[in-house]
Amino acid sequence: QVQLVESGGGLVEPGGSLRLSCAASGSTFSMYVMGWYRQAPGKQRESVAVMTSDGIANYVDSVKGRFTISRDNGKNTVYLQMNSLKPEDTAVYYCNAKGGAYLINSYWGQGTQVTVSS
Repeated sequence: QVQLVESGGGLVEPGGSLRLSCAASGSTFSMYVMGWYRQAPGKQRESVAVMTSDGIANYVDSVKGRFTISRDNGKNTVYLQMNSLKPEDTAVYYCNAKGGAYLINSYWGQGTQVTVSS
């Protein structure tokens, strides 16, 4: 079982930056595929950025060049640095951990609100 706690959301003006953090419990954090997802009102949850246990990152096209996912296995924490934020980035952001055979185990945090508005 993995517990995930997100932090770092808030209100920011367009063009601003935020850094989200997700702290995970458990001793096998380094083996998990970690990801950030978001869900805007009236829309489906989408994958924003994912990082494998080997440190390989993938991003949805809409955030490439603006967002950076990173992980610190020593601190059991994954981060999402968000720069040049746009109003369309407004959503609840969720941290996800996938592990086990065929990544069958999936865990979610409670979510953190990010609002981009002037």
